[in-house]
Amino acid sequence: MSEVARPQSTRAAILIPFAVVTLIWGSTWIIIRDQLGVVPPAWSVTYRFILAAAAMALVAILRRESFRLDARGWAFAAAIGLFQFCGNFNLVYRAEGFITSGLVAVLFATLLIPNALLARIFLGQRLGRQLLVGSAIALAGIGLLLLHEARAGPRGASSALLGIGLTAAGILSASIANVLQATQTAKRYPMFATLTVAMALGALIDGALAWALHGPPVVETRAGYWLGVGYLALFASALAFPLYYRVLRVIGPAKAAYSSVIVPVIAMALSTLFEGYRWSLLAAGGAGLAAVGLLVALTARRPAR
Repeated sequence: MSEVARPQSTRAAILIPFAVVTLIWGSTWIIIRDQLGVVPPAWSVTYRFILAAAAMALVAILRRESFRLDARGWAFAAAIGLFQFCGNFNLVYRAEGFITSGLVAVLFATLLIPNALLARIFLGQRLGRQLLVGSAIALAGIGLLLLHEARAGPRGASSALLGIGLTAAGILSASIANVLQATQTAKRYPMFATLTVAMALGALIDGALAWALHGPPVVETRAGYWLGVGYLALFASALAFPLYYRVLRVIGPAKAAYSSVIVPVIAMALSTLFEGYRWSLLAAGGAGLAAVGLLVALTARRPAR
């Protein structure tokens, strides 16, 4: 009879960064919404990752990490830049132009599904019964939140479908990057130096895309816009991604994706404070189920090897 190992996801070294990332990313949706206006989304994403790459480079230098990557390392960094720092964010920013930030946050909570499936296919990670039960409970909660948002949404059906489609594409792009970070290839290279290169390459692709779609850079003079860019670059990117990827490498893509399950609850709480978001029984029930599902999944045990 095999022994059962204590789940890594219940340890403070995992729970603390997991909580920090979740709190930060829960606050980003309302800030991203404020970014939509004068500056096209693709340029906003470009500015964000230029600054994030610079901050990450400084950390890598202070840690004395080497930026010398072999061909495989460059290919890995380019893939992360393309899927995480270009595809994911450009699609999410555009989605918020068609549906509410709360609905985008709710939809993004389904990240756990492609993360779990891709990890099973490409990494051979098993989906334990408790993880599946927790996922089912959390998805039921997400469904209630989604139903509430659909009923309260002010836009038409065609706009909602386009926004949902863009969000779904962003979720898949993020999931591919998540699974790449859980591979042995990712562990071969220093975290901060590799992320610096990935963010810089992502910003380069973002800038090329922005120029092709919208022409030369557009500059916003409003101070609040640039404060938002700074927060998204320094806290939601340069701080949050290294923490998230370290957690992901320990507990796997499926469990790590549970940060996205609780994020919409935080996003809606902030919307209540700053945007007058109104809770209903559906929304409250959905938030409760999402929290229960998160607890069940993160405490799932696995057989010791």
